[in-house]
Parts: sequence; structure tokens; C-alpha cells
Amino acid sequence: MDISNKKGDEVSLENRKYIRWDAEGVEEIQPNEEENIKTVVEQINTIQRAMYNQHRHAFGGTHARTHGVVKGKLIVPDDLPKHLKQTLFDRGAEYPVVCRYSSEPGDAGLDDRTPQPRGFGIKVFNVKGEMFDSGKDIPTHDIEFNSTPALDLADAKTTREIIDLRINYGTDQTELYKHLEARPDTDLQKARDKVRNTHVESIRQYSQTAYRYGDYVVKYCIVPSSETQKKLYEETVKPEDGSDILHRWLSNFYENHDAEYLFQVQLCENLEDQPVEYAGKVWDPEKYPWQTVAKLVIPKQDSFNYDFKAFWEDHMRLDPWMGLKSFQPLGSPNRLRRVVYPASSALKRKMNGRKCIDIKTMDEVPGPSPPRMSGDVPSHSSL
Repeated sequence: MDISNKKGDEVSLENRKYIRWDAEGVEEIQPNEEENIKTVVEQINTIQRAMYNQHRHAFGGTHARTHGVVKGKLIVPDDLPKHLKQTLFDRGAEYPVVCRYSSEPGDAGLDDRTPQPRGFGIKVFNVKGEMFDSGKDIPTHDIEFNSTPALDLADAKTTREIIDLRINYGTDQTELYKHLEARPDTDLQKARDKVRNTHVESIRQYSQTAYRYGDYVVKYCIVPSSETQKKLYEETVKPEDGSDILHRWLSNFYENHDAEYLFQVQLCENLEDQPVEYAGKVWDPEKYPWQTVAKLVIPKQDSFNYDFKAFWEDHMRLDPWMGLKSFQPLGSPNRLRRVVYPASSALKRKMNGRKCIDIKTMDEVPGPSPPRMSGDVPSHSSL
């Protein structure tokens, strides 16, 4: 599939009627949402305490297992069409970034041979623009991804219900499935156990939820674009590969190869077909095409530097509610995260006896700097 923006398509895409982020109906507070969010905070903290009891070290309530941490650049072309020239992508630039590969569950000891959604997080440096109050003095923006395009924790109510089931029946899949199969969203909830278990650097990653994109509303994704990454997607984990195979594969990849990803956005045009409040529905890419706005480049390096990994897990955190107002998280799942993330981070720091460090530059991150990359800003057509 050709994932680049074709010149012939740009005019038609630029002239489509995209919904403004502040239009009526984009966000609608759900019934009992505040109560549901409060309960979810307690549930996530319960999971964290259980993992602390098991490992004698605390992690976040989700994405606990690190497969690798790397440094690179997010490259934005200087000639994006007007409808794409928004928020973080409103000018040609090269942003230093640090990134983390993870597995989504809250158990840091999860066997890599267990198929589960994989995560990817980016902290972008040298960011300019109006920030949320919690990050007003920190020139960074955090961008989160998951390997499944639809979010099973689709809104605050669903999150409360599903996490309750996982806490009570998570160690007994037969019993858990019995409860999931009684739900109308059975397929969505069971999809996480059917993901392709392959090289994490070869997996397409999605925002799952909607975000403000300057004037508009989008979901976003990153698409592996090097030939090596595409080829590695064909290989899947085998039982004999070992419990840490994803980490070992990733380390071997970055020892020998650079990684490249296309950063793409999917703009909202129809709220019935592209809901913001409910993140359990995929926005049809045939109707609402992905459009490339940047390229993520990560050069060869040690992807499991122990100092860097420990610093990220013990002191850093990702939270897009601390970044650009023009890239604001939208919808029920993101309003939930605005409360859950600080609460989860605070408990983790307390149990580990660590302080949260809000880094402002890549120079504050431990580990060697990656090899120097080109300073040239590419054109849109070359992405």
C-alpha cells in the first residue's frame, strides 16, 4: 500500500470539509464520568500495588515492560499544505526526541511470547507554543501510541468495567472470556489477545484516541518505512525464542540498522462515522485517508542502555496534557487520562522513593548521544 501523499490527491484532500476541534458535538461529557474516572484511578493503583508486591518495584498501571529506549529526530517538512500545517507541524523543523518501546499490560515481567498490544512513546524537545498550565515552563510535547487501532478501554465507563473484570479474572482466561462474551463489544475486548506477535520496530502504531490538531481533529499513527522494518514484520515469535525475545530482537536491529517511520494524521469529517467520545471504533482509512506530516528517524545505537532505561522508568513520565494546547487530547478516554496519569505516576514515585524529573532538553537524558544526523529539512513530497 502506498502511504505517501500523492500530489494528485493533495488538492482534493486540502479542500475537504474537516470538522473544527471546538465544533458542537466533538466532545460531550458522559453520564457519571467523574465517578467512573475516580474509580479507575483506584483500580489502576490497585494493579500497581499488586505488581509492587510481586516485583518489589513499582511501575505505571500500564506499559510497564520496557523493550528499548532510543534517541532520534522528528523531521517536519517546510511545505505542508495549509490543512496539515497545524500545531507541532506548523513549520519546517527537526525536533530531538527520545522514544520508548513497551508492552501495554501493567506487568513488567510479562513474557514476550504472550501476544499483547505493544506501545510506543515519544517525548519531543524544543517545542514552541502555548502549553497547558501543568507544563507551561517545559518546552516538550509527549506523543503516545498503541499497536491496535481501536482502544478497548473506549470511554470512562467501559474502562471501569473492563479493568474490574481484569482485576477479578485476569489470571483465568476462561472465566474472563465468559464475562467478555456476555458484552456487546466482545470482539473489541478479545482483539488484544490476537495481535501479531512480531518485531516491535516493525509494527504500525496508532493514537487510538482523537486529538486536537490546530484547527481540526485527528487520530495519528506512525508507519515503519524502511525496507528492513517492513521485512521484519513477516517474522513472528516462536515458543522456543525465549521470554525476552522482543528486547533481544530490538537490540539487534538497532545495533545494525537505522529506523524510519512516517508520521501520519487522519482528519475528522463525520462525527457519527468518526466518533471522538468513543475510541473503540476505527476511522475507515478508505473514507478518511492517512496523510503524512513528518518523518521519525532513529539511528543505530544501543537501544537498551541501562542508565537511560532506569532514568525513564524511575524519573520520566509521558503526559500529553502537559504539552501543546493546540495538540490537546480529546474525548472521554483522554479526560480519564488527565486524572489517571498523575495519580499513577505519583504512587509509583512514592513506592520507589523516586522524584519525577520534568526534563527540558535531550542533554538531561542519560546515555550516549546517537550518531549525528543530517540537518536538512526535507520537502513534503520527499517523505
